Amino acid sequence: MNLVNQSFEIGLEVVHEIKTTQAEALEQAGKAIAHAHAKGHRFFVTGSGHSHSVAEEFYGRAGGLAFVVPMMPTELTLTEHPTKSSYIENLDGYGKILVELFDIQSDDVILIASNSGRNPYPVEVAVEAKLRGATVIAITNVKHSMQTEPRNAHHKRLLEVADIVIDNCGQLGDAATYFEGIDTPMYPTSSIANAFICGAISVVCASELATLGQPVEVFISANVDGGFEKNEALIKKYARLYTK
Repeated sequence: MNLVNQSFEIGLEVVHEIKTTQAEALEQAGKAIAHAHAKGHRFFVTGSGHSHSVAEEFYGRAGGLAFVVPMMPTELTLTEHPTKSSYIENLDGYGKILVELFDIQSDDVILIASNSGRNPYPVEVAVEAKLRGATVIAITNVKHSMQTEPRNAHHKRLLEVADIVIDNCGQLGDAATYFEGIDTPMYPTSSIANAFICGAISVVCASELATLGQPVEVFISANVDGGFEKNEALIKKYARLYTK
């Protein structure tokens, strides 16, 4: 098998495993978000490092739900320095500050993406959100998380705190396999997995909202005729969700 085909097979195997093992959790997540939104509560998304892309996958994109509230400070991204987000993610107290700033409340829903699920930021956000009565959804790598020790003040893994856990079905260290002549594993699968997971949750949520008789408002591409104007109207409509 050539390397291109081998790479595709690795990714497809992970997606298939998610499809066959995580369907119930994906349904639960989508419906939890829908019911919260229908009752006037908010849906937050957050992540650090490459898991930050999960929040971006949900927010402000074509085919994405318009009411998503991103909790995406630039400190948690890779845009300024490759290790900055790792340092920030390991600061005790930072997660609690963001939960307070975004004023997460009872019956809100927050989705936290963290491949390892062991560091202070994701665990702290989960703990603090639950203390306020919010529902916590986790997207995490169960195999990796269970083979590493928590390194946060709560001595918990994200999957041990969350109400709904979605496994991205990755390997320890995320990189999926070794290739001939290379002594370090390559082909991380979390990004591929997370994109499929986000899409499935969004579709389930939208369908449940329609079943409940609620409007389903979705962004379209800003690069089709009328797209920018429609999206601007949705952003203005849901701007209230970003404030206390």
